[in-house]
Amino acid sequence: MSSTTQGSGGVSRTGEEKTTGKVIAIAVVAAVGGFLFGFDSSVVNGAVEAIAKQFDLGEVLQGFAVSCALLGAAVGAWFAGPLADKYGRTRVMVMAAAIFAVSAVGSGLAFAVWDLILWRTIGGVGIGAASVIAPAYIAEVSPAAIRGRLGSLQQFAITVGILAALISNALLSNLVDGDAAAELWWGLAAWRWMFLVGLVPAVVWAALALAVPESPRYLVAKGRQEEAGRVLASIQGLKDRGTIKRRIAEIAKHLAAEREPSLRDLKGPRLGLKPIVWVGILLSVFQQAVGINVIFYYSTSLWSSVGFAPEQASLFSVVTAITNVLVTLVAIALVDKVGRRPMLLAGSVGMAVSLGVMALSFTQGAVNGDQVSLPAPWGPIALVAANLFIVAFGITWGPVVWVLLGEMFPGRIRAAALAVAAAAQWIANFVISTSFPTLASIGLPVAYGLYTALAVLSFFFVLKAVPETKGRELEDMDDLHVERRARTHA
Repeated sequence: MSSTTQGSGGVSRTGEEKTTGKVIAIAVVAAVGGFLFGFDSSVVNGAVEAIAKQFDLGEVLQGFAVSCALLGAAVGAWFAGPLADKYGRTRVMVMAAAIFAVSAVGSGLAFAVWDLILWRTIGGVGIGAASVIAPAYIAEVSPAAIRGRLGSLQQFAITVGILAALISNALLSNLVDGDAAAELWWGLAAWRWMFLVGLVPAVVWAALALAVPESPRYLVAKGRQEEAGRVLASIQGLKDRGTIKRRIAEIAKHLAAEREPSLRDLKGPRLGLKPIVWVGILLSVFQQAVGINVIFYYSTSLWSSVGFAPEQASLFSVVTAITNVLVTLVAIALVDKVGRRPMLLAGSVGMAVSLGVMALSFTQGAVNGDQVSLPAPWGPIALVAANLFIVAFGITWGPVVWVLLGEMFPGRIRAAALAVAAAAQWIANFVISTSFPTLASIGLPVAYGLYTALAVLSFFFVLKAVPETKGRELEDMDDLHVERRARTHA
């Protein structure tokens, strides 16, 4: 299947790129890093109450134990780009998997809360590195015509990881009659086994990463043009030697114009950074600021707090995770047909409406002593709104932001800009997740009212600042920004 993509200056360029089974397979392998992210995000959901009981934690320390991995993730995201440029994309994937494996074991065997926080922070470093390297690698190996769909696999893997953790937690918890603090096997409590299970996907990812080819762009940068040509021919179905040579020459030309990326390359006239870097940072911040991970970190506690039985709350969490997986498949089907901007704009509207309904529902809560309940019909309305929020996010902002971060930056600053944007995403995730217990103590309408306002702001941000990258080669991103500047000053 030949494809037509946009070349320099927006001129149509027809190549011989094909959607091969191999390029899909290696994109899936890279996206397994997202599975680890999702698994770690949700595994703590089932363990947090048992951890608080085990180590006698207050609200603040409990919240930090949940979110500390996000600080490590910011560090991992910051350094992943330079490490990938120096040692290669696949080696950094293996490194990230190894770090997560060590964290899974350490967290499962933690003997004190500081010890647990240390291991979870270390695991976050591996997850943060994966969050940068996986979308970058997928973008570099994918044909332009399907790059959006393959880039969306990162978010799909995150959703599957979330679901897998919830199912794993439920199975382990059921073995001890729902008490995750109870002893399960070898004298270890069930909550410890919840973390130890994370060793399995980490080892699988490391093994798979060792089996996939290195990025052609990295190979050209290291002077290994023949090997890069073989990889391009293999994964993109290129058969004509002239076409392969032109692709290699095009990559080499852009690399020759680059120098070792650093934070200095990101400097610009607006608050010290280039406008496109701010776009990446704000995309990352808005993706987290709407409170998506509050649903996955605290969903069981959230639904219990408004009157649902514990068994119902756990079931609702699983249903939400399944919904997240299914709607991400819809996103994969749409992103290269509809485009990035229209999907983000529609998602902002959907999130704002559903979050607003949740905020309104929570204003109807009735307090009876220490118990809070939502009278009919507000309980079901809040639950439906929460799942509609997941649908709106999962089809749009969840996968599309990862796609854009992997492809929107000019080549000369891509590694450094992606590292900064990913680090901002993890820091925003940390702030939102850590602040939720405090906001919830003030009132759930306050928390969800804030998330609603941020969803509204995200719409106007996309409308004004986010470029459309659909169908463009990575080497054409420089031209895209020249075109945008020209339209701005016209």
